[in-house]
Amino acid sequence: MAGFVPPGTTLLGNEATSEAAKKINEVHKKADYLNLPCPIPYEELHREALMSLKPEYFEGMRFDFTKGLNQKFSLSHSVMMGPMEIPSQSSEAIKIPTAHYEFGANFIDQKTMLIGRVLTDGRVNARVKCDLTDDLALKANAQLTNEPHMSHVMLNFDYKGKDYRSQLQLGNGALFGASYIQSVTPHMSLGAEVFWAGQHRKSGVGYAGRYETDKMVAAGQVASTGLMALSYVQKVSEKVSLATDFMYNYLSKDVTASVGYDYALRQARLRGKIDSNGCTSAFLEERLNMGLNFVLSAELDHKKKDYKFGFGLTVG
Repeated sequence: MAGFVPPGTTLLGNEATSEAAKKINEVHKKADYLNLPCPIPYEELHREALMSLKPEYFEGMRFDFTKGLNQKFSLSHSVMMGPMEIPSQSSEAIKIPTAHYEFGANFIDQKTMLIGRVLTDGRVNARVKCDLTDDLALKANAQLTNEPHMSHVMLNFDYKGKDYRSQLQLGNGALFGASYIQSVTPHMSLGAEVFWAGQHRKSGVGYAGRYETDKMVAAGQVASTGLMALSYVQKVSEKVSLATDFMYNYLSKDVTASVGYDYALRQARLRGKIDSNGCTSAFLEERLNMGLNFVLSAELDHKKKDYKFGFGLTVG
């Protein structure tokens, strides 16, 4: 009689009730604030919006070639031909034709990244990233030019905690900065920054917040320098995302807003936007073959009568 089931009762009904109870407990389960995720760096708060709304637009022709010598070391060659804008008091842009060649060397392994660039106009750019420990990383950026007071060097020390990140910045011109961002919920993080530019005798403090889920990312930032920045990215599907941003300077009263899209196809990626100044932009990257990409760039500013078109080819 041990296996007898009374009439009117079913084992399946009891199992369904148990599964429903588990789901209810999962919904009402409180967040574990002792195991929050580590947030993204403070300087990358608007990362998704910048990737969708501000790709590397260019004007003219661009050709990039990268040759890997081994798994860690590679050389690159870049040619850029197109007009360059010069400052003007008139509303119309003034452009002069230019051409540049850039030679680069790259070394990348699991803990170190070294990138160097030399241009025909005399500029030298260098980037270094080194993981000193599992949680502490050193980043360095440098640009050397022939123009006086235009060369700069910046050092960043990034520390990654369990549920927070902190950064210390040191730069030429007596520039000092620090930032800290902390996860306060599984989806929200809050942070602050402070900086001092000794050469210009200026200081500032800023605050920021970020909220993200699997479908959206919202970020806001405000600083004592007058800057207020807001961004929002909505993931419509696996291939389509919509993005918008809002920039306001309450000291100069400058306001700019833009809305755009990011469409990822199987072998191409199309991004575009339109801003409050009436400027329309589009950027297309298409993979023609393995290691061969074709790039198209366009910016139309009817108000300033400034139209920029560019095409490029990337090999390697």
